[in-house]
Amino acid sequence: MALTGPQKYPGASTAYWYGTKYPGSAMDSNVIVWHSTEGTSLPAYSGGSEAPNFTAKPDFAVKKLVWHQHFDFDVSSRALVNAAGGVQTNTLNVCQVEIVGTCDPTTHKKWGTTPHLYMPELPDWAIRDLAAFAKWAHTNHGVPLTSGVIFKAYPGSYGASNGVRMTGTKWQSYTGHCGHQHVPENLHGDPGLLPITAILTAAQSGTTSTQTVKETSVAGFDLDDLKFLATKDGVFTAPTDAADYDPDPAKPGHYWSLGTHIAGLTAKVRAMEKRLAAMDAKLDAILAAKES
Repeated sequence: MALTGPQKYPGASTAYWYGTKYPGSAMDSNVIVWHSTEGTSLPAYSGGSEAPNFTAKPDFAVKKLVWHQHFDFDVSSRALVNAAGGVQTNTLNVCQVEIVGTCDPTTHKKWGTTPHLYMPELPDWAIRDLAAFAKWAHTNHGVPLTSGVIFKAYPGSYGASNGVRMTGTKWQSYTGHCGHQHVPENLHGDPGLLPITAILTAAQSGTTSTQTVKETSVAGFDLDDLKFLATKDGVFTAPTDAADYDPDPAKPGHYWSLGTHIAGLTAKVRAMEKRLAAMDAKLDAILAAKES
């Protein structure tokens, strides 16, 4: 298959090029698979045997992503497991991108003030640069600026039965953007709760300013998005006085969904209203008795 369109992402370094050592298969890529490296430096990728097509590494001093390219855009890379006898993964029309950082809340907490990217809380400049790549892939290779999957928070995103892992049939017909957590025959849960809606909205609008990215990503939500956000675990910390609270961020009891928080507040407000109504009734009775 002849490669079509530009194969090198403008500005990307090829200092760690593995396409010569591992030639790969030519494809017509229409899927972007996002990963997180779970580290703070550019991985060695076992000499290239486990490398993606691209790695995006943050430069916190200048607030931008520095891109490294390891294979051509339309050539298979090597960051996915491909089990014998099942569907193809690395060679099924996918371009793979690793983001240097973590999706694990425990790792995020452990790293503390060490500069790093945490996938659920990407800064606006990282969203901007990821969106620029997504737009380039769409313009030059026709990769849809869509995502037909739910990005689930880690560690719930790990495992074969994580609730978002695609079947072989869905995977073979999928186009657009997904994560390692969605690919069949794989167990990894990265990139966790990647803000894919914000990234794709910015790519669609060509937005680069911080304020506009925030506004359009909210305006772009549909009813299903809002339902998902309301029920999403692993984002909002549970009240420490909750009966099932667990101080360990890796445990489900550490988090409540937004919907659970709202329901809890509603219940407390209604309980207070009942108590106030009862107090008002008693006060009225006392006043009536004095007047008589």
